[in-house]
Amino acid sequence: MEVSTTPNALDSAGTTAPRNVSSDRPARSFRSSRRTSSLTGVRIVGCGSYAPSRVVTNAQLENEHGFEPGWIEQRSGILERRYADAGEATSDLCVEAARRAMVDAGVRSDQVDLVVVGTFTPDHACPSTACLVQDRLNIDAPAFDVQAACSGFVYALITAAQYVATGNSKLALVIGGDVNSRIVDPKDQRTAPLFGDGAGAVLIAKGEADQGLVCYQMGADGAGGPLLECPVGGTRRPSSPSAILAGDHYLKMDGRNVFKWAVRVLAETVELVLATAEVSPHDVKLFVLHQANIRILHSAADSLGVPHSKLWCNLDRYGNTSAASIPLALDEAYRAGALRRGDLVVFSGFGAGLTWGTGVFRW
Repeated sequence: MEVSTTPNALDSAGTTAPRNVSSDRPARSFRSSRRTSSLTGVRIVGCGSYAPSRVVTNAQLENEHGFEPGWIEQRSGILERRYADAGEATSDLCVEAARRAMVDAGVRSDQVDLVVVGTFTPDHACPSTACLVQDRLNIDAPAFDVQAACSGFVYALITAAQYVATGNSKLALVIGGDVNSRIVDPKDQRTAPLFGDGAGAVLIAKGEADQGLVCYQMGADGAGGPLLECPVGGTRRPSSPSAILAGDHYLKMDGRNVFKWAVRVLAETVELVLATAEVSPHDVKLFVLHQANIRILHSAADSLGVPHSKLWCNLDRYGNTSAASIPLALDEAYRAGALRRGDLVVFSGFGAGLTWGTGVFRW
């Protein structure tokens, strides 16, 4: 395959921009929100993560599919990503991440009373991935999935924290995991290089009054759904041989407009929660943001006056792991000793839906 190096192949942000989508779609106004909430009295008592052992470098993509590695690195900051083996599914990655979090927290399966999984690449349409995890770990608890794509972990975290804060859960297991390599066309130079597979988990329990989500925001702009979607496989357009042959079951992304939206929403939502919490970027120890694209992160950080040194980044090694990206990065930061009791950390996920979830969390 001949690789184009024109801006239409990968947009100036390094996200994907199919020529027949972004070039013809008129500019639209994105929905924003000023609603925020607070949810304190909860804490993270354990972290864990897991990424498949198979490393796929940019050079490998060049050899196998003709992708240009320098272009991928320049436009996205990604050098390699992990792909699940043929026998690995999303639940397998989630189970391993959960086990590591439980070991870290020093808790047993019989102590966990809630399981929430953020994913948009479930093992099956049903049962939920959370139920598969619950069974594998022998947990006696309700279990359900949250589907908010790349915002999935933050949505799941906030949802589970509600149960803990109200006393309806004493120990909640929250997981973000996705196997993106199964939903992208491996030959599509505009999407495949950006995504990888992984899972991350945390355990939430009661904390001191000042711990938890000092301020958070959850938002959605469903009108932007067509910018990032898997068109086939649901009740609107069930799978069919012709649709699969056409590749319509794969993820489609209008990269140019998604990039514009991501830069804007990330800066706006982080600025809002910081202002509402009455803290400045200087007060924040670490920004653990969705690892979509280095240019998105740097652009938002620059507009907020956040030093790049405060961004925890690992997308160069994992790519965009969707719901897994924040807990993967958080686990790395935690194990590196970058977070201590009382530190403020900012989470922000943003992606298909369109959805976003952002929080100022006191460790």
